[in-house]
Amino acid sequence: MLQYDSSLKNKPAYALGSVDNALLLLHLLRDHGKIKVSEAARELGIARSTAHRLLAMLVYRDFAVQSDDHGYLPGPFLSSTFGAGPPVRELRGLAQPHMDTLCDRVRETVNLMVRVGTEVRFLASVESSQILHVGDRRGTILPAHQSSGGKALLAELSRERLRELYAVDGDSGDGGDEDGAKRHTLTEAEWNRLLRDLDLLSARGYAVNQEETEEGVSAIGIVVRNGRGNAVAALSVAVPSARFGPGRTELFARELRRAVGELERDLADFAEL
Repeated sequence: MLQYDSSLKNKPAYALGSVDNALLLLHLLRDHGKIKVSEAARELGIARSTAHRLLAMLVYRDFAVQSDDHGYLPGPFLSSTFGAGPPVRELRGLAQPHMDTLCDRVRETVNLMVRVGTEVRFLASVESSQILHVGDRRGTILPAHQSSGGKALLAELSRERLRELYAVDGDSGDGGDEDGAKRHTLTEAEWNRLLRDLDLLSARGYAVNQEETEEGVSAIGIVVRNGRGNAVAALSVAVPSARFGPGRTELFARELRRAVGELERDLADFAEL
């Protein structure tokens, strides 16, 4: 099947399955917060005994710790990836049916992401069934200022907060983001483009990424808010650029707004998000 790669890197010619599964387990620990052996086996499509051995190695190397109920939690080496954001497992669970429905309506790949500093992390994807489509981006990390969902989330911040996150060319680089990370440096042209994109988002209600993160791939994104009006995530529709014309963009925007509205009604009933 012809599709775009789910990341910006090519898979090694002699990939090691066991290493890949261990790394995917790290993604699951980061995104779920807690997993059981049966869940790990199901997600990776491997035997329970294999999942148990992989998790045991992660515990041995401090990437995971075992809880009293025999589940697995992120260990010391992953602790820095968890902040005060929403419970990822619940967010994914609430978003999944709306993502499935949106994918059916637009016949393109749908993604759920959150912002961490100057990056966005893809928590879930629902792939299009079309032969040529954007692949599953679950676990992918992209620059927030280039991705559609990232721009939608950055638009929730004041210009002062943006300058705390981003340095421009000759800035001193003092300060950092909410995770204590060093400010991400943009060229003056990149900074001005980001500001223009945020102004456009304010006018039309959605953000666009036209081949900024990957050649041949475009996307449209909208922020998702909880019952208190706080931005907790973003939904995006990712499309091969050949199908990303003006008429189609309006269709994507309309259906994306519909899906976000339905998801936000669910979030309003969930006090922890």
